[in-house]
Amino acid sequence: MIKIFNHYFHKLTLIRLGLDLIGIFLCVLIAVALHHVLPPLFWATVTSIFLVLASVFLLVGASVGFYQRVHQRSPGQTGAHAVLAWLCVLPFIYATSTRVPASRSFGLTLAALVALLLVIRVYFMYATPSTMMRQRVLIFGIGARAKMVGTALLKSDPSIDLLGYYAGPNEQEANVSEWGRLSMTNSLTDIVMDQQVDEIVVALSERRGGSMPLRELLDCKLQGVRVVDIATHFERTLGQIRLESLSAGWLIFGDGFGSGWVRAFIKRIFDMVCAGGLIVLTLPIMLVTGILIVIESGFPIFYLQERVGQNGRLFNVVKFRSMRTDAEQDGQPRWATASDDRVTRVGRAIRKFRIDELPQLFTVLGGSMSMVGPRPERPYFVDTFTQNIPYYAVRHSVKPGVTGWAQVRYQYGSSAEDASEKLQYDLYYVKNHSLLLDIVVMFETIGVVLMRKGAQ
Repeated sequence: MIKIFNHYFHKLTLIRLGLDLIGIFLCVLIAVALHHVLPPLFWATVTSIFLVLASVFLLVGASVGFYQRVHQRSPGQTGAHAVLAWLCVLPFIYATSTRVPASRSFGLTLAALVALLLVIRVYFMYATPSTMMRQRVLIFGIGARAKMVGTALLKSDPSIDLLGYYAGPNEQEANVSEWGRLSMTNSLTDIVMDQQVDEIVVALSERRGGSMPLRELLDCKLQGVRVVDIATHFERTLGQIRLESLSAGWLIFGDGFGSGWVRAFIKRIFDMVCAGGLIVLTLPIMLVTGILIVIESGFPIFYLQERVGQNGRLFNVVKFRSMRTDAEQDGQPRWATASDDRVTRVGRAIRKFRIDELPQLFTVLGGSMSMVGPRPERPYFVDTFTQNIPYYAVRHSVKPGVTGWAQVRYQYGSSAEDASEKLQYDLYYVKNHSLLLDIVVMFETIGVVLMRKGAQ
């Protein structure tokens, strides 16, 4: 994993980004060269077309999930996403082809080359990772924590070679199977050198009273082996801060959780630009939505609900009304469910594409919300979660968002267990939030909306 502006990127993601940029550049270069553009205009033409197409291609690629390390899509589904990406890029290909004299022929050539690039890309997405890309990991521990790490590691990264579990000196109870445990006849340092380990994840159940062989771990680190604790491991590999591995000391003395007027100013400018631009683009959709709501179920068009914002301040979140006016007639707050009979027909449609959330863009302009941040919850649920879920109040140290890291990483939640899972992603965002992470979340949100994942 490579950390850039507080956010962790897998090296495979960065390689895919680099190869896509090189591929787009070669497509443009070949297309311009085949159409005999004169030397004085050659590189200016290549550069201008490349910059436009590269920006669009990366935006579309991020939206359809090309840069996700782990996904559950079949080759056929990925192929369908590639076709969708090609169709999205196509208008920009023909728009930029006007810079070349034989614009029609140039446009067809460039479209064919980009299609070929996408075919090659889909093939390599399912090719077996090369030996150079694989990472050899040893888990130091055999208890419940070690088992949790091993299970998550194999699920989250197909390029991982899990070499096994090495028992700590004072560990009595084993939660991992016998076949996965490494022999204790050799020292930790010897096993690491013999097995050519790249990373050690320290997941001991007991770390007091000499349980941690600090000298051996230091020797391994001096040999170039990465040594990380369980909390850092989950932060790097899964983009979450797991509550089971969390301690107040790790939060206090570790890096992150930075804030200041510069970050606040940049985030505010980003929010205003994004919210203002989206309001202009989606205003016709909002007008049509309002008319349809009135036709089906009358007024009111909007639904106001009290939510908890930054530092515990209360504010009203505004949405298009998607439920009947008597949805909570008994006054008891409750979550929406997948087959909620309180949702109207128009409401069900606008929820699928998150259209009901669009009025919150005006709340962003007003300053109570941000474009990216933890989703605001109702005071009733916040009081319950704060009492029952450790560190839940930490998420209120930043402004709530229209979208968030938890929303693009976890499906819609309708229980206390889901709230606990989402909190682990919210903690990651609060700890590592930056302009780059906000941009990543915005790109991935487009994909979530297009693929209609998690809507209720």
